[in-house]
Amino acid sequence: MSRTPTDTPIRYHLLGIGGTAMASLAGLLEQLGHEVQGSDGPIYPPMSDVLADLGATVFEGYDAANLDPAPDMLVVGNAIPRGNPELEAALDRDLPYASMPALLSRVLLQDRTRLVVSGTHGKTTTTAMAASLLHAAGKGAGWLVGGLPLGLPANHHIGRPGQPFVIEGDEYDTAYFDKAAKFFHYRPHRLVVGGVEFDHADIYADLDAIELQFRRLVNIVPRTGRVIACADDAAAMRVTERPHCDRLTFGVGPRKGGAPEPDFWAPETASNDGGIEFELRIRGGDRGLWRIAMPGAFNVRNALAALALTEGLGLSDDDTRAALAAFRGVRRRLELRGERRGIRVYDDFAHHPTAIAGAIEAITDVTEGRVIAVLEPRSWTLRRRVFESELAGALARAEVAVVAPVYRPEKLSQDVLMNPDRVVSMLARRGREAHAPDSTDEIVSLVLRIAEPGDSVLIMSNGGFDGIYTRLLDGLN
Repeated sequence: MSRTPTDTPIRYHLLGIGGTAMASLAGLLEQLGHEVQGSDGPIYPPMSDVLADLGATVFEGYDAANLDPAPDMLVVGNAIPRGNPELEAALDRDLPYASMPALLSRVLLQDRTRLVVSGTHGKTTTTAMAASLLHAAGKGAGWLVGGLPLGLPANHHIGRPGQPFVIEGDEYDTAYFDKAAKFFHYRPHRLVVGGVEFDHADIYADLDAIELQFRRLVNIVPRTGRVIACADDAAAMRVTERPHCDRLTFGVGPRKGGAPEPDFWAPETASNDGGIEFELRIRGGDRGLWRIAMPGAFNVRNALAALALTEGLGLSDDDTRAALAAFRGVRRRLELRGERRGIRVYDDFAHHPTAIAGAIEAITDVTEGRVIAVLEPRSWTLRRRVFESELAGALARAEVAVVAPVYRPEKLSQDVLMNPDRVVSMLARRGREAHAPDSTDEIVSLVLRIAEPGDSVLIMSNGGFDGIYTRLLDGLN
């Protein structure tokens, strides 16, 4: 940060305001009494609706003229590179600027108890669950969720000073001028470390490089804090093995090879009416039968992490049990977008083989017919061939797999580019029906032709995927 923002109301300009985190920051700054404007490319629902509700001034496209008159502080999103016309104009004019995580830490998090959720998978849902538990208990907590929770008033809330603030801790880098992971800025008092796997192949060379970031994060948790690690993940246990504070663990299912019982444990789970019931044990004590309204064993892990994160913050068992059972999930996380002619269309953000496998297994538990898995390779990691074999293994859990063309293939050289046809060939050798159409139009036509009543179509992408959800539902209509 080049200068320190003041506590008096000022005018912020957000570069990349349409991103989930940046739009949420806009809302938090407005709640703090500041004026907010920003620029981005075309912004689509739901974030366009969020910004419209805020009443923020949003410029479509980047232009130096958008900085006239000059804002008091520029916030630079992590996707903004040198060469952006507004960034270049700001640098030429020596305008003060900050990254989103650094600014958030400075203007809001300093006087809160910071509950940070990290890990390769489950950050958004776990953060939303923890926020929902604290909100239902009326504890004055704040939160910032990197998605749109279905049961909270918004995905952001400033809360009250001195109270908990729940936030996702992302291991991706902060900004073009700050290549440290975002989560370091949040200086957690309590830290969840979920599964840790190789991801973000554009900035990390291998799993060791990622584990190093998590070890460093664990190392800044104070002695009075708490580290909460996924006992089902070897890497999460490795990076949390030497904390300077208490470490709690959470896990699902029977223990293997004499492994110790996790502190927060669901030894048995059972699918029930579209959700999951699970036995809860905390530090060896039986706490009865609990329920979440979402499928997937990974969501039970998310629930256990949220319970461990909020333990001791004044929540009763009854309130917590009721709030967890009422939690409706997050948009684009196994979200049922609609049902037509007995065919369900689900939307999920999965973009890593582990998450893809988990999403397919979760939908398998709640569907009567086949699972038709439709994947768009869009993330920087998935667009590379590094995960082709693992991707085929994950997609093989579905009866039918459809792999879309790689998103913006021109951004990668052919020697590292993922090849959908290779993945389809691997699936065919496993005896699975698999397709690699050349366009979204062809995918829609294919799915409309093969889907039958009772089937579930699971669409997985971390982007807009050419509006395929609406197009499929309209076609089925």
